[in-house]
Amino acid sequence: MALSPLPEVDVNLDEDIDVVTETDVEPSRTYALDLGSGVVGGIIDGREAIRQFILKAILTSRFHFTIYDEDYGCELENLIGQDVPMELLETEIPRVITEALIYDDRVDDVYGFDITKEANDLFVSFYVDVDGEEIPMEVTV
Repeated sequence: MALSPLPEVDVNLDEDIDVVTETDVEPSRTYALDLGSGVVGGIIDGREAIRQFILKAILTSRFHFTIYDEDYGCELENLIGQDVPMELLETEIPRVITEALIYDDRVDDVYGFDITKEANDLFVSFYVDVDGEEIPMEVTV
């Protein structure tokens, strides 16, 4: 079978072509959740929605729920409840929380971790930069 050249195509170079050069940031408008009970209570947006995303991403175990892709969630459960020294927790908790949040295009930076242990609870406080705004966060794990 012989190869034949493609037929000539008439191309008009004067046509306007739409070029997308930058992706739009998705809105943060979402359902308000009571993370303790899972009850939906209205609609939230802006800073409140970002705070909810941060808490939900940290409190959701990564790789355990097929509804989420492998980027979503946190691997804190691998550390919590284990008999590990506080020094290890102080290095690993910031790493896994940062990995849980930084993939989101809205999150610019995660920093300033302070971890304290009281009885069986770990209190983690840190800051998240979103569009130049610093959002203080506190999580009990």
